[in-house]
Amino acid sequence: PVFYKDLPIPVFFVANRGHHADIGGISPGSMPPHSTHLWQEGASFKSFKIVNAGQFQEAELTAHLNAPSQYPGCSGTRLLQDNLSDLKAQIAANHKGIQLVNELIDQYTLDVVQAYMGHIQANAEVAVRDMLKVIGEKAFQRTGQSVLIAEDAMDDGSPIKLKVYIDTANGEAVFDFAGTGSEVWGNMNAPKAVSMSAIIYCLRCLVGHDIPLNQGCLNPVTVKIPPGSLLDPSEDAAVVGGNVLTSQRVVDVIFLAFSGCAASQGCMNNITFGDENFGYYETVAGGSGAGATWNGRSGVHTHMTNTRLTDPEILERRYPIVLNQFSLAEGTGGAGKFQGGDGVLRELVFRKPL
Repeated sequence: PVFYKDLPIPVFFVANRGHHADIGGISPGSMPPHSTHLWQEGASFKSFKIVNAGQFQEAELTAHLNAPSQYPGCSGTRLLQDNLSDLKAQIAANHKGIQLVNELIDQYTLDVVQAYMGHIQANAEVAVRDMLKVIGEKAFQRTGQSVLIAEDAMDDGSPIKLKVYIDTANGEAVFDFAGTGSEVWGNMNAPKAVSMSAIIYCLRCLVGHDIPLNQGCLNPVTVKIPPGSLLDPSEDAAVVGGNVLTSQRVVDVIFLAFSGCAASQGCMNNITFGDENFGYYETVAGGSGAGATWNGRSGVHTHMTNTRLTDPEILERRYPIVLNQFSLAEGTGGAGKFQGGDGVLRELVFRKPL
């Protein structure tokens, strides 16, 4: 929360998100390919006050991070000091954000800053509404109704179905995932927030204006996801695959509905390894899908993944690894008038059993 001078309630909130390489579970890196329950994927937090009355809650936090060790075959975090240091860095980043927001208010006044924050969201909302009106009218001219329909499936056959009902008068839309497959016994389940992220990302891509990504993009949108489905699973369902695989397929389905672009590789291409003392995790790039007038890009992080890879020099210095090859897989993007982007070859050699 951002407090300003003597005002009793917060005037803004700041936040940041980090990726922690290991938080326990049944395998190093906390991204097990065969998990079936949430606890197998490491520590989970619904709500935890990490700083209380100005005091960093290290003991309580450590207990939470080590909690997975109570389950069979599971370990607590393998990188406790890294977790604690990274979380302190995130707290420091929030403090920096609070300082900068206060400086902004000092310079322009609270009313002006809050007004312009509202303008940014309002501008995004208008841009999305205008885009939905245009796409809805084109769909009506083509099919007689302002409805977009798309379907794709996971490798196990679980369908992801989407119908987008567009109100062209108001520039509003209902994203309805009815018919999507049920929760699976595995980790391809995706929490509802993943689908929301996919939707706001796709809307931002489809808008023909350069606008900051913000909640205003979702104001004209209603989302319906069947409870107990692949996209809204039960609380203890395993979800690591949903975050990095199903999320990409959801994006592919949305772009298919809007005729935005061809599918990407549909995956974040995850690598995770380690032992009882450390865990390492990364997402490798791939090829992006082609469009109606352009070729896809090769060797890029697409859609729901934007993480950077560790520099080879740092990777080989800090871990028992030799990076043998990291290059484009020439010719893997497919044929066509416009070709998809090529994938990537990444070959790692372990210098010890991992």
